[in-house]
Amino acid sequence: MRLVEDPTYFAGVQRNPGRSVALVSGGGSGHEPLHGGFIGPGLLDAVAPGQVFASPHNRQVYEASRAVALPGGVVHVVKNYTGDRINFGIAAERLRDEGIPVGRVLVHDDVATESAHTATGRRGTAATLLVEKILGAAADRGATLEELVRLGTAVNDRSRSIAVASEFLTSVHTGARMHELAPGQVEYGIGIHGERATLSTPFADLKTLITRMLDDVLASLGTLTGRGSILFVNGLGSATPLELYAIYSIAVERLAVLGIDVAARLVGTFVSALDMHGFSLSLLDLAEDDWLGLWQADACAAGWNGLH
Repeated sequence: MRLVEDPTYFAGVQRNPGRSVALVSGGGSGHEPLHGGFIGPGLLDAVAPGQVFASPHNRQVYEASRAVALPGGVVHVVKNYTGDRINFGIAAERLRDEGIPVGRVLVHDDVATESAHTATGRRGTAATLLVEKILGAAADRGATLEELVRLGTAVNDRSRSIAVASEFLTSVHTGARMHELAPGQVEYGIGIHGERATLSTPFADLKTLITRMLDDVLASLGTLTGRGSILFVNGLGSATPLELYAIYSIAVERLAVLGIDVAARLVGTFVSALDMHGFSLSLLDLAEDDWLGLWQADACAAGWNGLH
């Protein structure tokens, strides 16, 4: 991976020769290893990082995309936040003006903001990595821009996430916790930038909390296809591996009771929120037969440890 400093972006130095369309993502810093840790064969070609919790400038996205563009064009993987949508959109217009085809996959998986009262709809959170991994494998197999956009959109449509935290992250401006939770409370539906949830809820026990989270995710997904699922247990910054695997164990047991097969897993801190003590659960319903194979395809990147 190489770093370009003006404007700032990261670009890969190796990629599969079968790839004809480049994959570019980005967003605010503070969520590491997303996105910079996922540059490499089988994943992304370039990333535009913004300041902490701030969208990258459109010039960063433009230069990163231009640097790695392939004959088939570039697909942008964009999380559903206003700044990201605007700046990736401006960059895409500039690239198209130069004759570079550009497609967009918008990730919006957070059921905590799935409400008629939320003008922007579901936020883009941990399922971004699920989309990037599957698209990376498909791109390495020679998928076209149109095929990648259709695939990424379909994967997003069958992915949902929700996050909780027992302690807010530390503000980079004040050095103090962004908010304080009362003893015995958890923030249910917290955002990856520390956005407050609709409510704080009493913490009864982990099994009850995970059951509620999965019920909300499944209610949003609706009827599953029956091809199995990918369960992603993601740490938000301060959760330990022991805690995350305990959460995974409870979640997979709950899904088994519901008759839902977990065909693959991912457990670890991949989409963090600085030092927040919490976790998110994501579920991808494997709606197509080839999605599992794409997920399991080889990939090589600094932040990808292959726990799937």
